[in-house]
Amino acid sequence: MALSRIIKANQILFKSTKLIPPNSSLLHSCKSPLFFPSNQRRPICAKHRNDNFLSSDQINISNAFISILIKHPFSPNNPELNNLVPLLTHKIVEFVLNNLKNWRLAQQFFTWVSSLPGYKHNIYTYNAMASILSRARQNAQLKALALDVVDSNCTMNPGALGFFIRCLGSVGLVDEANNLFDQVKRIGLCVPNSYSYNCLLEALSKSNLIDLVETRLKEMRNLGLEFDKYTLTPVLQVYCIAGQFDKALSVFNEMLERRWVDEHVLSILVVAFSKWGEVDKAIELIDRMEERGMRLNEKTFYVLINGFVRESRMDKALCLFDKIRKLGFCRSVSLFDVMIGGLCKNNEREKALSLYSEMKELGIDPDFGILTKLISSFSEEEEEMDRLLQQCWEYVGSQPKNLLFNSVLEGLVRNGSIDTACNLIQSVMGNNRNGGSVLVKYFLNEKEVVTLNTNSFTSVINGLLGAGKVDMALSLFREMVQFGCNPTLSHYNDLIDALCKLNRLEESYELLRQMKEMGLEPTHFTHNCIFGCLCRLEDVEGAVELVRKMRFYGHEPWIKYSTLLVKNLCKHEKAVEACKFLTDMAQEGFLPDIITYSAAINGLIKIKSVDKGLELFQEICARGYCPDVISYNILIKALCKAKRVAEAEGLLNDMMLKGLVPSEVTYNYLIDGWCKNGEIDRAMLCLSKMFGKEREANVITYATLVDGLCNFGRPDDALKLWDEMGRKGCIPNRIVYHTLVNGLCKCGRSSAALVHFNEMKEKEMRPDSYIYIALISAFLSDTNLPCVLDMLKEMVDVGNLPDPLDKNFPIIRGAICKLLEDAKTSFSIKHLIAEGKIPDVSLLEGAEGRHKPSI
Repeated sequence: MALSRIIKANQILFKSTKLIPPNSSLLHSCKSPLFFPSNQRRPICAKHRNDNFLSSDQINISNAFISILIKHPFSPNNPELNNLVPLLTHKIVEFVLNNLKNWRLAQQFFTWVSSLPGYKHNIYTYNAMASILSRARQNAQLKALALDVVDSNCTMNPGALGFFIRCLGSVGLVDEANNLFDQVKRIGLCVPNSYSYNCLLEALSKSNLIDLVETRLKEMRNLGLEFDKYTLTPVLQVYCIAGQFDKALSVFNEMLERRWVDEHVLSILVVAFSKWGEVDKAIELIDRMEERGMRLNEKTFYVLINGFVRESRMDKALCLFDKIRKLGFCRSVSLFDVMIGGLCKNNEREKALSLYSEMKELGIDPDFGILTKLISSFSEEEEEMDRLLQQCWEYVGSQPKNLLFNSVLEGLVRNGSIDTACNLIQSVMGNNRNGGSVLVKYFLNEKEVVTLNTNSFTSVINGLLGAGKVDMALSLFREMVQFGCNPTLSHYNDLIDALCKLNRLEESYELLRQMKEMGLEPTHFTHNCIFGCLCRLEDVEGAVELVRKMRFYGHEPWIKYSTLLVKNLCKHEKAVEACKFLTDMAQEGFLPDIITYSAAINGLIKIKSVDKGLELFQEICARGYCPDVISYNILIKALCKAKRVAEAEGLLNDMMLKGLVPSEVTYNYLIDGWCKNGEIDRAMLCLSKMFGKEREANVITYATLVDGLCNFGRPDDALKLWDEMGRKGCIPNRIVYHTLVNGLCKCGRSSAALVHFNEMKEKEMRPDSYIYIALISAFLSDTNLPCVLDMLKEMVDVGNLPDPLDKNFPIIRGAICKLLEDAKTSFSIKHLIAEGKIPDVSLLEGAEGRHKPSI
């Protein structure tokens, strides 16, 4: 369901009147729910009991423990510790744990205490340890602690259980949290309440466990536990994360009605709207909630702005940025960086400059990243580039000026000013002092000359290659090497790839040689670029030779190029060479896939070597290949065309034994083969098999069978098949209509043919001239001259009358002669001849005066 429709249906965002309650039964609490009032804060479980205040003596004892533990390496045999053991209580242990900063030391103390005779940890000491381990992200120890609290049969109240659950959930130990919850319930260590369930729901929602969340909600309802804001908040969150819009909106609707929506809840839904791509609804929701006195926090605004910038929705990002202004939130340099970067990427340079000016007015110094984004968004011809460089030139040091130069080059390339970028880099190299005009005065400053590096050349070379200027890219690459900048593997690969795509093989090999001299090893990509070029050029020997070198490097040739070579060879009737190439590849240890072999089989068949194709097919099967349906179809089609239909059907049975499901195309080839072989009953049997395998017959299937049945004088069966076709929902097209009309005409069923001919025209399918010819022939055979005249007139009207040199024209000439001879039709036909709409057959026959029209 579209989100906008869901919103409209739920009426949750746009009306101030009472909202529609949710439908989900999961959201209904017990029959007499007692909800928390809207202003009540979430209950926080304390780590201590209600009587947890320590006396002054207990505090002194606790501090003595802490002092000993901090000053000396922990030792269970420390006499100072042992002297204090008789004074230990749960409260003291808890206090000590909470005041130890090192988790390892806390765990050593916790373990030591648990080993003392007569002492057993209670839930508060366990929770203190759980809190320490969760803050330190010590998941393994926290897992062990969760198991220990159950094994020790430690009883606990619902609040303490909730606290332990939250510790587990905060570090992602959701399964452990869920298991602990179930175990303490089952053993009877605790009877969970709403707070315990809320803590568990919070943990489950963070891991997107929707099914478990819904299960726990049902448990709460069945137990008669109250639902509150803190129950539904994680439910809303999990639905939002999963993209279940209708459920999320239903929960939000419930919370809104109960006055449980606060800034946190609002943030969850607004962020979800932006993730769903409903940015307009997100903005509208913010506006509506502001009317109710609620607003998003600063962090959520920043998250949304980043999201909108990523989606290139700068209009909405600017809208939120304006809200930040009005709300008085701090506008940091990082926020300006995101906004200016997004505007530059969107080519909204005026707005980017406006924000840049605002930064300066606020006294926020733009960092180097903002300046480079701005500069790289302008082309050299624009005055703004000059102004920006002028403003920031003194702002940056010498090293950043090199980075600034590279940013300018990238900006020129990105904006299509590739020639300007080339001129600028040539100027800095000293080859072209006039290039770059405005920019030269900055980067050729006598006091501080910019130092070129490899990155300076990379962006320009890539820009030239992207613009198809391969020769210019090669020239700049050579100049880069001469200038003393070391080329990278990426440079060589990009240039070799570009040359290979232009089939400039020798130059590619030369670059490969230079690359090796530089100590750079060719990669999988390098070799395959050249391999692809060799395959396109149909250089079989060169391709095999390169494959041998690739094997040395451990590189595998890409199958798509092998297939391309095989297809190209077969297209030029070189299927034998293609097969040899495949054999050579296999000998080198690179086995082609079934698609490549299928191309070779098809090539062999096209040069009328069906048996050679079968031989190759059987050979690859013997090697363990599993031919696919397409491979079988190639052979079945060839065998049917060669009238070896029985063999083709044998292949059909073979493919089904191997677990392959024949396609409609497979059956169509066989049906066509049987029809052309004169075995129409076998073709009909094949249709039955097709239905038995749950394959849907298509228009080609029916057209083939209709034609076959009519050819063998079975028009009634053809018409029955036509009716079946309609019942099965297969809509006939123009070709099938042509086939039926033509077939019925051949069977002397001109009346039925005319019915379907008219039906075809009603469906706005234009008949071909040969259909008119077929109907005219049929009506002539029936001596139905009025219908012949109607067909002839219609042919003239639609412009389908064949040329006198056409092979079908003798039928038209015979029809005209017959019509001229008949008193009922002669006047009309003479009139057509006089108007020049049909030829005078007497003149065409050279018999002057015969059937000469007189009006």
